[in-house]
Amino acid sequence: MIKEDRRVKQITPKSEDFSKWYVEIIRKTEMADYAPVKGMMVIRPYGYSIWEHIQSGLDRRIKETGHSNAYFPLFIPESSLQKEAEHVEGFTPEVAWVTQGGTEELEERLAVRPTSEAIIGSMYSKWIKSYRDLPLLINQWANIVRWEKVTRPFIRTTEFLWQEGHTVHETAEEAQEETMKILALYKEFAETELAIPVLSGIKSDREKFAGAEATYAIEGLMGDGKALQMGTSHNLGQHFSKVFQIRFEDREQTLQYAWQTSWGMSTRLVGAVVMSHGDDSGLRLPPRIAPIQVVIVPISIGDWKETILPTAGKLAAGLKKSGVRVYLDQREEYTPGWKFADWEMRGVPLRLEIGPRDVKSGQAVAVRRDTGAKESLSLDSLPQAVPELLQSIQDNLFNQALDFRRANTRSVCDYEEFKKVIETKRGFLLVPWCGDRACEDKIKEETMATIRVIPLTEEKTEGVCIRCEKKAGQQAYFARSY
Repeated sequence: MIKEDRRVKQITPKSEDFSKWYVEIIRKTEMADYAPVKGMMVIRPYGYSIWEHIQSGLDRRIKETGHSNAYFPLFIPESSLQKEAEHVEGFTPEVAWVTQGGTEELEERLAVRPTSEAIIGSMYSKWIKSYRDLPLLINQWANIVRWEKVTRPFIRTTEFLWQEGHTVHETAEEAQEETMKILALYKEFAETELAIPVLSGIKSDREKFAGAEATYAIEGLMGDGKALQMGTSHNLGQHFSKVFQIRFEDREQTLQYAWQTSWGMSTRLVGAVVMSHGDDSGLRLPPRIAPIQVVIVPISIGDWKETILPTAGKLAAGLKKSGVRVYLDQREEYTPGWKFADWEMRGVPLRLEIGPRDVKSGQAVAVRRDTGAKESLSLDSLPQAVPELLQSIQDNLFNQALDFRRANTRSVCDYEEFKKVIETKRGFLLVPWCGDRACEDKIKEETMATIRVIPLTEEKTEGVCIRCEKKAGQQAYFARSY
């Protein structure tokens, strides 16, 4: 008995209300749901599977560059956190505290991990004694708690999942090399796996990580023209090593403070994929991270279980053997049309439809989620054709996102034009900037735009600052952001 009373629910168009569209997609595709605690979310299996594929690709790259995974405690003694004043000041408004264990009042408050520099620094000071112990290259996959005032599923939540690398080096040059290596790794990962083109560069002092000597980041442009910070790589210098006494005996038998880095990516990447690639019909997932890369929908008419399902099952088995993540939708309670709309909303990259005529002619209809294009392919050709189609979809999603970013990146030299563009069109604005913190603050106050990254270039900028008209020594990408 086919159900006719359930339909794939309508999604609010992106152009009508981007925020509402985003939340509806997250909930209607069963990626996540709101938890009982305000600001927290439950990541449902479909959303978590996307995260697992992101995690897998990133973890492989991290290990290939010589890093090892470890795990550090969730709770950080207040005394450890307080050791680095700048770091504490940066996180104080967001820190959650534990003051009681069971029925006993704790002698010292414990911070619920907002980041791990403090707890890791205290351990590194015990482990590192000699230059022979360096470099120390450790990454951990963990949960983080930051008491955010304004939240949005995946993009900014009170608790989120991430990886955080923490490395220790013998020289300043090695630490800087590590920082830039990870920045490049993040950029390649975002563009190859997520199909999201990113800008990379250095953060202004105003925007850098609390306690860092320098912060580098990759920034993506979302579908509403707002920027999203997708990964950061921090050169910590000797700030934390001096606080936590991370010292080593160098090759001349002199005691030296170590040089450190930290870097991370989080579950906000899942939200980035939704906002970068989704359309009015729902998700459009890059094949590399899609939980289901291909869905096979047998057309359920007549005696389809005897005439169509065996062929569809054989096709599914063959694709699985080829390493494709495939799902055979043999649910009886929904019409083929309902299934088409459901899988389209869930963003499955490729749909294969098989009906009575297709079985007779030995073919299937392939429908691309990125373009909606349809073509009939022979069943014998599919084991080779499907991987090629999936790569084509991956490449096309990247190129579409790149075209969008290019169309929404502008060079602006006049402040009135800057304010008009940031209000009406958004996007990235590359502008001359004096480097003055006070000027940067005023721009944010007047336009809600911040410096996302300063390009990594040795070239000096001619001309005057976009706002204060002092001499501009550099250019910076401004945008409104999440």
